[in-house]
Amino acid sequence: MIGGGAGGSACTQMVADAGYRVAQIERDHLGGTCLNYGCDPTKTLLHIGQQLHQAVRAERYGLPHKQWGVDWAAVRQRVDEVQREMRGGEPEEARRRMRHDGIDLVMGEAAFVSPHEIAVNGQRLYGQRFLIATGQEPLVPAIPGLSDTGFLTNREAIYLSELPARLAVIGSGPLGTEFAQLFQRLGVAVTLFDEGDKILPKDDPELASALAQCLSDEGIDIRTGRRLKAVQPSSAGKELLFGQDNNEERFLCDELLLALGRRPALQALQLPVAGVDTNKEGIVVDGTLRTSVPHIWAAGDIATDYPFTHTAVAQSQYLAEAIFAEDPPPFDNRAIPWVTYTDPALAHVGQTEQELQESGVEYRVAQAHFSDIPRAQITGETAGQVKLLVGNDGQLLGGHILASGAGDLIAPIVLAMRNDLPISALQSVIFPYPTLVQA
Repeated sequence: MIGGGAGGSACTQMVADAGYRVAQIERDHLGGTCLNYGCDPTKTLLHIGQQLHQAVRAERYGLPHKQWGVDWAAVRQRVDEVQREMRGGEPEEARRRMRHDGIDLVMGEAAFVSPHEIAVNGQRLYGQRFLIATGQEPLVPAIPGLSDTGFLTNREAIYLSELPARLAVIGSGPLGTEFAQLFQRLGVAVTLFDEGDKILPKDDPELASALAQCLSDEGIDIRTGRRLKAVQPSSAGKELLFGQDNNEERFLCDELLLALGRRPALQALQLPVAGVDTNKEGIVVDGTLRTSVPHIWAAGDIATDYPFTHTAVAQSQYLAEAIFAEDPPPFDNRAIPWVTYTDPALAHVGQTEQELQESGVEYRVAQAHFSDIPRAQITGETAGQVKLLVGNDGQLLGGHILASGAGDLIAPIVLAMRNDLPISALQSVIFPYPTLVQA
């Protein structure tokens, strides 16, 4: 098992429990990007920012206002505590449990030296079967002055020793928008740049636009249509040069955070030696996640159109059986949701209106605004809406939610779509009052 993150760890444990001898290879920290540099620490920071945001707005609920500040060291300590709890203790405890379960943990960079053999730190390991789950790493474009001036990715941003006064975030996908809001709420002046004309281009445009307005209302300066051309240090901080359509703009900040996407972490593996086919998205796999080499499989961000932790875990669990089966069924990737965990959050499953229009599929839209939902009126969190896209046969084609807790609210829609339930199945459910799910 090459990679100790979400795409490999579940399979490793299940295969070891079944009595097979397993080696787990990891070059960095067990838990992968999500636990160490991604989902878990950023969502913890977002939650802390939300608590501060609610406290600052306490007057709207008739509660006396007081001055609130941020103890960044204490915030970082809380993030560390959450990560420790999710790991199940200190790293050595995890290693001890793995040894107890019969898993050989090998720390280091793996590289194929033959189709059945890898080298790790000078040690050679032979395997009958391999699972590659090395994930993705930040995409860093070749921009003049970037390396010399210095920049942050998500890996460094969560471990800052102190908060900057001014932060420029480049890229307005889920990562960029989440970091923009969490740092803004912690007292940083944030400017969010993107070379496109809107944030979150893969999501429903109407809901993404509404979220952009929410972020702007909080004080985040969103500037679209800006392409970063160069970076240089200056006496006043870091100077960014943007240019597009013969227009140039200069901007000063104290820290620069790149959130321009990710790329497959495959460079060190020497996959051609093993005969594994790749493309720009990652490793080429069939419906059972098998690569071009029959005894090698791939899972997680390097082998899916849905590079999320929940997809990686599901693939890893599937492969624990599939790699030993003679004729396994294909991995079921229907109705995989994703969520941008801003506040309000934006959840997405299935197709968008644009995708349906481009494919010529007839559909109708069912919408409910949270400003009309009693629970939202009670809490005062009335921003957002539910939008369902329904085919002429009543089947759900897509679901999009902008709301506080949208990641939880999308679950009934995912369940219905994955089990081919029509919209009438949701309409027939009697939900408790007052709840947001009534929308």
